[in-house]
Amino acid sequence: MRLLRLLSPLIAAVLFCACASPARRSQAQEAQAASEQAAIASALSAANQKKVDYLISPADLLQVTIYGNKDLDRELRVSQAGTISFPLVGEVKIGGLTVIGAEDALAAKLSNYLVDPQVTVFIKEYGNKHVYVFGQVTKPGSYDIPAESHLTVLEAISMAGGFTLVAAPDRTKVIRNVDGKSQVVTVEVSAVTQRGEKNKDIPLQPNDVVYVPQSFF
Repeated sequence: MRLLRLLSPLIAAVLFCACASPARRSQAQEAQAASEQAAIASALSAANQKKVDYLISPADLLQVTIYGNKDLDRELRVSQAGTISFPLVGEVKIGGLTVIGAEDALAAKLSNYLVDPQVTVFIKEYGNKHVYVFGQVTKPGSYDIPAESHLTVLEAISMAGGFTLVAAPDRTKVIRNVDGKSQVVTVEVSAVTQRGEKNKDIPLQPNDVVYVPQSFF
């Protein structure tokens, strides 16, 4: 009886889908799709926030722009000591700072030579390459791509502790930024794990977002 009580909501949901009119089923599917799109948008927002909070590390490639002083614009690699060498000011320690912190540190140095320097720092390439795993995994967050290796979708999910009990593995999404636009690829996990279609376990690229949605039932 206790098992029946626990299963009752699930049985009711299944019966609803089976018995509901096509219009009501369509409305439910539209609501589910909208909910999933909102969850993906939230995952992308979380990934972007992690980039904002990112601390500059050795081997990061930076694009540094000084407003009104184009001749000072530089593309620089952060040294293993966490420094960059910049015109006028020489070595500047920026390792361990956020992008905003690096902009402030460089502006403070340049203020001895320029009036109110406006500094913009953009991380063009991450020395430590990351992917982001969100949604129905045990430990959502950012994970490093191993040096001199690659990381697949299932490997990243494994690093994130695997799927939760309410995950929908076959609707796993990979969101990738291509030329400023988000491209979404659906990964059918069962094709890899049950049918051995290893080619569907695609290699991830730096800054990819893996999102595992919740099962509808």
